[in-house]
Amino acid sequence: MTMPPLPHPIPAAEERSHEILASIRQAFAEKGFDGASMQDLARAAGMSVGNFYRYFPSKAAIVQAMCGYDLAEIQGEFAEIQTSDRPMVCLRDRILNHFSEEAMKDGQLWAEITAAAIRKPEIGEAARQMEETIVSLLTTIFAHATHRSVDEARGRYEGQCQMLVMLVKAMATRTAQCGPASPALAAQVVTVIDRILSDISNDTSEG
Repeated sequence: MTMPPLPHPIPAAEERSHEILASIRQAFAEKGFDGASMQDLARAAGMSVGNFYRYFPSKAAIVQAMCGYDLAEIQGEFAEIQTSDRPMVCLRDRILNHFSEEAMKDGQLWAEITAAAIRKPEIGEAARQMEETIVSLLTTIFAHATHRSVDEARGRYEGQCQMLVMLVKAMATRTAQCGPASPALAAQVVTVIDRILSDISNDTSEG
């Protein structure tokens, strides 16, 4: 299934755009989508407001670019998983890495984006495309692991893919709101992930 491209900075300004996004993430997370003004974000990037608008004409454009930037990193991770000798083990490791303290620092940011997606259709579409692309990447891994076609794996494992995405998002936003998960909760989440991956690994096609 071919996904439409996510909004992406123009090639000539891509590196600078990424630097700006990295510098404003914390301000965006702390002040929230509605609370952070373009002036606040320009100040966090060390830029004049006029110059900042040259890169990002609106807060919605910033969120769309953040989705595209983070998705590019995720696609790089999946490329490494696909070439691994043990892709399912590698996938498990990468999923659990998203629960690390460092990875969870973006929890507040994604909580804000999730809330904004409800009110702003363009942000909701960017978030939906991002999740759909991750589901497609997971499907490709599962198709290879079970010796099925991608289309068959999609029909068979779509719910499991969506559950894995939901668990990562839920843990990130919960950490932002309530602090790190207790050992008991973390263990339950790992158990669910292991069950999903084990069930898929054992569900190989007879053909």
